[in-house]
Amino acid sequence: MRSNFNRKYQTEYRRKLRNEATLYERTLWSKLRGRQLEGRKFRRQAGIGKYIADFYCPSEKMIVELEGPYHYTDQVNERDKERELYFKKLGIKVLRIPNPHSAEALRNVLNEISSQFRPE
Repeated sequence: MRSNFNRKYQTEYRRKLRNEATLYERTLWSKLRGRQLEGRKFRRQAGIGKYIADFYCPSEKMIVELEGPYHYTDQVNERDKERELYFKKLGIKVLRIPNPHSAEALRNVLNEISSQFRPE
């Protein structure tokens, strides 16, 4: 059976996305990596099916997508809905979060993510 995760043909593109991460992606990743958020493991630029998620937490079956101005167009909005429907069919929850523009906003983002965790 073919895996839905991290398909080989995506390897170079996922690497490119990691290397060209936005300031907001790098900032959030610095707080998610190494199980810093309540011991949950996150993967950055994780391939799921034909899509690549900004951050994926396998134990929570949750994707965190950072959204900047690029996401606020009709065309991108339609693609985002298609992606979200695909993830939902796999039982994966998608949390869409505006880019955190300050330290306080970053704290709020981390609180929002952890509030979605199932109790241990």
